[in-house]
Amino acid sequence: MEGWLDTQGAPELHAELDKLGEDVKSLVFEFAGLEYISSSGVREVVSAHKKMNGAFMVKNASAGIMSIFKATGIDRKIKFE
Repeated sequence: MEGWLDTQGAPELHAELDKLGEDVKSLVFEFAGLEYISSSGVREVVSAHKKMNGAFMVKNASAGIMSIFKATGIDRKIKFE
């Protein structure tokens, strides 16, 4: 993902997650290009984690993005690399 995952980008991500078929068993989000995440973006990340029954990972999140996940405690539930 690139840029901002906010109230404008989150619905687009939600729509893409809804398209995932039952054959998708795991999911990795690449955050190297992500500059900002809002609460609506965080909500979609958590939704993806739930949809994959925990077979989900976020890679290369910046320190700023990670601080948001740490502040909410989500970093203890989702795998970050």
